[in-house]
Amino acid sequence: MVQTEENKMGIMPVEKLLINMSLPIMISMLVEALYNVVDSIFVAQVSENALTAVTLVFPVQNLIIAIAVGTGVGINAFLSRALGEGDIQKANNLANNGILLGLVSYVLFLVFGLFFSRSYFTFQIDDAEIIEYGVSYLSIICIGSICRFVHIVFERLLLSTGKTLYTMISQGVGAIVNIILDPILIFGYFGMPAMGTAGAAIATVIGQITAATLVIVFNFKVNGEISIRLKGFRPNLRVIKDIYSVGIPSMAMMAIISITTYGMNNILKGYSSTAIAVFGIYFKLQSFIFMPVFGLNNGMVPIIAYNYGAGNKGRLIRTIKLSIVYAFCIMIFGLILIQILPEKILAPFNASEDMLSIGIPALRIISLSYIFAGISVVTSAVFQAFGNALLSLLTAVSRQLVVLLPAAHILSLFGNIDLIWLSFPIAEIISLALSVIFLRYIYDKKIAPQ
Repeated sequence: MVQTEENKMGIMPVEKLLINMSLPIMISMLVEALYNVVDSIFVAQVSENALTAVTLVFPVQNLIIAIAVGTGVGINAFLSRALGEGDIQKANNLANNGILLGLVSYVLFLVFGLFFSRSYFTFQIDDAEIIEYGVSYLSIICIGSICRFVHIVFERLLLSTGKTLYTMISQGVGAIVNIILDPILIFGYFGMPAMGTAGAAIATVIGQITAATLVIVFNFKVNGEISIRLKGFRPNLRVIKDIYSVGIPSMAMMAIISITTYGMNNILKGYSSTAIAVFGIYFKLQSFIFMPVFGLNNGMVPIIAYNYGAGNKGRLIRTIKLSIVYAFCIMIFGLILIQILPEKILAPFNASEDMLSIGIPALRIISLSYIFAGISVVTSAVFQAFGNALLSLLTAVSRQLVVLLPAAHILSLFGNIDLIWLSFPIAEIISLALSVIFLRYIYDKKIAPQ
């Protein structure tokens, strides 16, 4: 079985391999993005306050994903490299320790969901209806997040061995279940009670249970390259350190998005709750553009890690170049779409005249950042693949905390909400400059010496 994967990762033409690895993940992530957007569309039909409440929950949801994906990135990078080096025992050890870390991380959000959901909302906003909508949604999401952790960690085990088709199936089926259950539980169809935002959260958790169950089954049934055994397992501190050496910077990089979103929500609430809702809609919509790029990254990372371990310099460089070109094309497509159709994009969210007046210029201005963003997203994943996630973290900190939030705050002082959105393209220009510098560093230190 190991030889089969070596042939695929080390011999298959890079163009075909990159598509072969990435396309199933792109499709599954697009389905996930569709679920996120449909979820918000249904919630928006309840009321604008319900949509605002779900928007305010986003930083916590993103933090859950950040810790789960960060752990997965650490597993992914080292497990693929271990397989490339032919070290099966190390690969198995990485898999087992990674599963443990995912389960331990869940406990933090279980405690938060049980005891701190209301405090999270009352600290940000004083609208009683928004608070009630938000508390019911947030507590269910946090308590049920164990399925999110299990799904992401086991999905990364499949990615590390090149079995991307199974990740597409698990994620896609989970998202479809979620989409089907959303209207049933939110509005109370087929004899179910109308549960509003709580129904949306329950639908999300059930979808995650479905995805987690499938990905566990796939790992035990078809992932013969690694062996998952809990009997006699003991945590290995050295392996955990390896995982987190890449994983913690990756977690921090994604967690910065939570900080940024929280900060932006606080800046925007000075204008209106509608402005917060518009920002939430944008975050859901942008996933249609960014998710394919993230899918590309997920396919790219194990190719780079494997061929770095195998010493295939030419394949490394070809993979990076192709990924940058593909990402740039995806982002430009998204830019054109948003510039042409902003009103039609906002319409399904039950957009009021006030929402349209804020949302149309917001989408057009923010989407200008897509010209620069694709390259930065791919290079961040390249840094992680080489075990230099700290460079990704530095780029993210510079973009989000050093540039974006301060720029948004300064521009908000002029009293024109349209100016706030300019902070996004400004931040991406700075991020691109840093990404190019760091990519050159990676080439000189890691790639050129091979």
